[in-house]
Amino acid sequence: MDSGNVSWVLVSAALVMFMTPGLALFYGGLDSRKNMSNMMMMNMWALITVPIVWAAIGYSLAQAPFDADWLGGFDNAFLSGISITGEDGGMGLGVLIFLAMFAVITPALISGAVAGRMKFAAWAIFVPVWSLLVYVPVFKWIYGGWLGQRGSLDFAGGTAIHVNAGVAALACVLVLGKRKGFPNVDARPHSVPFVVLGAAILWFGWFGFNAGSALAANDTAIQAFVNTFLAGAAAGLAWVAVDALSKKRASNIGAASGIVAGLVAVTPAAGFVAGFSSVWIGLIAGVLCNFAVRLKPRFGYDDALDVVGIHFIAGLIGSLLIGVFADPEAFGGSFAAGLAYGGDASLLVEQAIANGATIVYSFAVTTLIMLALKTTIGVRTSDAQEAEGLDASQHAEPAYE
Repeated sequence: MDSGNVSWVLVSAALVMFMTPGLALFYGGLDSRKNMSNMMMMNMWALITVPIVWAAIGYSLAQAPFDADWLGGFDNAFLSGISITGEDGGMGLGVLIFLAMFAVITPALISGAVAGRMKFAAWAIFVPVWSLLVYVPVFKWIYGGWLGQRGSLDFAGGTAIHVNAGVAALACVLVLGKRKGFPNVDARPHSVPFVVLGAAILWFGWFGFNAGSALAANDTAIQAFVNTFLAGAAAGLAWVAVDALSKKRASNIGAASGIVAGLVAVTPAAGFVAGFSSVWIGLIAGVLCNFAVRLKPRFGYDDALDVVGIHFIAGLIGSLLIGVFADPEAFGGSFAAGLAYGGDASLLVEQAIANGATIVYSFAVTTLIMLALKTTIGVRTSDAQEAEGLDASQHAEPAYE
């Protein structure tokens, strides 16, 4: 084993794990004070259930064998056949646990869309079922499967994670229904400090998310690290600028939202773009996601904490912009060039196909899962429980006395 590479992958896995409680703080601060404990528990549930599912059969179905077109098999089920070092001195268990952290945070992202009105019992079933039926197949298709084989690129999960979770969030809220009184509900964040702290933790963890996806302490990891920082900063700046021009104010919530949008957008491109491209990606994402969030009331869907407007839209923007900014010369020429670097439209087309397939599959299967839960145990809390708050009705554990 190369001790430097192993150390970086393990540290990166720990950084990505830390993102899930960071996400809980970010979402919890954006939500009402009467739902803070519920939001924390929704994210904790992903953290304590998904790794078990991933180790039992998720990883095997998603990666064994790597070049399977649609789905892997059960060769590595229940951790069988996985050595500590892997084949040819690689990192068998190291890669498994690193990827487990991605599997955890993906369904956790959806929690922000259903905040304040979804039964926890329904969420408890939804998370592991969605992970197996939606996340695992899409991950397989992108990494080693038919979409990856066609030539689409996704360095750290823009399509497999953010577009996937973002469109699933839309399906969830359409089945779940709107909060009582929407759109005239009090949607003010209850804790700006929690939002900023959560965003800072996410940004910190995202260095492991993106730079760790190089699976080595090498030049690609360095470039991905720099891209992650610059894109987050650029998108935060763009969001604040749009708010300052249109609303005559700048806000911490806007800065935090923009930072997350930029981090999402650069995720698929982090190991494929160089130079100033990450700044352009961040600026574009910051502006477009700001407007996407504002359009929510016009389209009439109740995405409580803007998972669709940030994760879906930014993930899609970043993935498509690979077709513009991909620079193979900066990374040894192992992939197609984007339009800005002498390539033709073929890479952009492949990016569109990969995202289109993910959107259709994720939306359809997520809808079926939610409808099955709705017709059996129900997915929606009562109006009285919603008014009381989910901390009390679902957990008997208010965050604040």
